[in-house]
Amino acid sequence: MTLQYRFADVKIDLDSFRLSKAGRVLEVEPKALNLLIFMVRNPGRLVERRELIGAVWGDSFVTDHVLNRAIGQLRKVLEDDAKVPRYIETVPTLGYRFIAQVETETPKPPAEIDPSPVNSLPPSPEPQGADEIALTPLNDSGPRLRRRTIYAGVALFLVGISAALWVSHGRAGVSAVAPIKSLAVIPLDNLSGDPGQDYFADGMTDELITMLAKNSTLRVTSRTSILQYKGAHRPLREIAQTLGVDGILEGSVARTGNQVHMTLQLIQAPTDTHLWAESYDREMKDVPGLPREVAEAIAKRLNSTVPSLPPARYVNPEAHDAYVHGRYLWISGDYEESHEYLKKATEIQPDYALGWSGLADYYGAGAASGELDPKQAFPQQEAAARKAIQLDDSLAQAHLAMAAVYFFGRWDWAAADREALRAIELDPKFAEAYYFRAMILSTLNRHQEAIESGKKSLEIDPFSRPYALAGLYNDAREYDAALKDAFQRLESTTNNIGLLGAVASAYWNKAMFKEAVDFEAQADLSEGDKESALGKRRAFQQEGAKGVVQWRLRTLNKAAAKGYVSPVGLAGVYGELGEREKALALLDEAYRQHSPNLLGIQHNPDFDFLHSEERYRTIIREMGLPPAY
Repeated sequence: MTLQYRFADVKIDLDSFRLSKAGRVLEVEPKALNLLIFMVRNPGRLVERRELIGAVWGDSFVTDHVLNRAIGQLRKVLEDDAKVPRYIETVPTLGYRFIAQVETETPKPPAEIDPSPVNSLPPSPEPQGADEIALTPLNDSGPRLRRRTIYAGVALFLVGISAALWVSHGRAGVSAVAPIKSLAVIPLDNLSGDPGQDYFADGMTDELITMLAKNSTLRVTSRTSILQYKGAHRPLREIAQTLGVDGILEGSVARTGNQVHMTLQLIQAPTDTHLWAESYDREMKDVPGLPREVAEAIAKRLNSTVPSLPPARYVNPEAHDAYVHGRYLWISGDYEESHEYLKKATEIQPDYALGWSGLADYYGAGAASGELDPKQAFPQQEAAARKAIQLDDSLAQAHLAMAAVYFFGRWDWAAADREALRAIELDPKFAEAYYFRAMILSTLNRHQEAIESGKKSLEIDPFSRPYALAGLYNDAREYDAALKDAFQRLESTTNNIGLLGAVASAYWNKAMFKEAVDFEAQADLSEGDKESALGKRRAFQQEGAKGVVQWRLRTLNKAAAKGYVSPVGLAGVYGELGEREKALALLDEAYRQHSPNLLGIQHNPDFDFLHSEERYRTIIREMGLPPAY
């Protein structure tokens, strides 16, 4: 009989070092299994984080995030819920408690001991560290224990030699592993025990990414690219391969009162080698400068520093916290609530350039999305962007905000392009600036230049706007190229709404209406809009493409009865129905409203039948656009 622990339908077999549930063997990393064994041996007791790390990782310097990831893996394989746990209970900021009833089966003394060292050892899992050999199991006895102790001693000796060789090459250890040229920052775990502090963890992640991009020669994956890994417990090597990077920075942050504790570790992903780890304890007044401090330390560690940057500007910690909170809400699409915090940041510190830039983004996005009246929002957007540039002319975000002012608010294409180029000059790794310039060039019918700028944006950040290039191909009416690019990207970003929409648009413009409706419905379902998906499919089955257009018209009219709907959308539907006067009247209204949606009308085949109309041509001339007719 082998030594086993049982709880519910889960079994840990120590001799074979296996975890199973309902008879099915579960795949789990050796460190995580050792962690579970230690907790099972201490049921009902709060085991503090430091004690767990010491028991499983020994004297190795590992961060709280490593422990958190191992716990996450255990919860995943055991199908345990952190909010309503059956097995592992989290005690916020302190540690964990194993709460399930544990049964132990003690092995009977063996009738005969085989003297062969090979036969006396249990089957080994995949390569384990010396601490795992010593820990599995702890209460064995007799010759088996002595032999395991000998093997553990040999392993420790070999580890010691490896460590000595590593130190002999210098603690930096860069020569021992391939150099890191690209890096992804996995979203920091919020270990505050308060979900309300998620914004703070996300904000610190965002600022670490920004500062690493500015303070190093590394290619740093954007925030939007790594969001998919928030709370995920996937192997780091797999994450790195997906993102196309060779380094991973992961960690956690805990904010308690006026104190902030951050732990970070840098990993060479292909070999899972720990290169650097550090723990930071700061008061809130020092937090604004922490991301830059960390970025400089990592850049130095990887020999990737850049020429000296200007001294960091003072940022009031309360203003910084308000900005981080507002930015978190803005990125989440909650524009209205973000306004409160972004405005608060500028009120607390009137010379906070990043706060003013964030406020400009709020007004611009609100106008573009239709949540704010463009006539009121654009002047406020311009005032905030100009203030940001006045305070810090070296801030790339401020110049991009100003580019948006000229593009959406003033229809000054040359000035918009100049500001976008200035943002790129200040931050050559600013993917959003390349994408925005692509939009400007596309609007000016400079499609090949737009496509090249879109490619550059995706080269820097392939996950932020995976639909960007397909959309630019659609604007250029290169529909086959749009489909090819979109389908390639859908392989890695399944059900992305932007990509599905780009495919639907390309199919519709190729008169492949059934395929277009299928992808439109798939996009609706991805957004949780089952009613629209069913409505479009039913309309197509009954009346074909014209039925779908009429369904869109009914839907837009219902929405217009409840709130603002851009006249351009309605004009497009009437254009598809061939209703010339209604389409022209709505485009005239859109021009009077200064609607942002008017900028792409020359790309839309729905309006091609209006190209000979003087009213249509007057709109194009008044907007200062080069004609595409």
